[in-house]
Amino acid sequence: METRVAIIGLVVENKDSVEELNRVLHQYSEYVIGRMGIPYSQRKINIISVAVDAPHDVISAMSGKIGKLPGVSAKTAYSNYVVKNEAEQ
Repeated sequence: METRVAIIGLVVENKDSVEELNRVLHQYSEYVIGRMGIPYSQRKINIISVAVDAPHDVISAMSGKIGKLPGVSAKTAYSNYVVKNEAEQ
C-alpha cells in the first residue's frame, strides 16, 4: 500500500466543533505526524495545520470528516512523494 505525506489546513470558526474535531484527529492518530494550532483571537478563529503520512483514501476520508463539521473549513495539500509499504518493496 502506498502512503503520501500531506498537510491538512483547518480554519475553525465554531468552537462548539472543537471536541468533535479532536475526536476525529484521535481516530486517525496513527497517521498524524504532528499538528500546530494558532489561535487568532482578533478574528475569534483558530488556524490548525495537521501533517499526515497515510494512504490517499485515509487522508481523503479524514479531511472529509473534518470538513463536514459545522464552522470548520479543511483543505488538503498532497506531496508528490509516494512511499510504498516496506512489505511490497
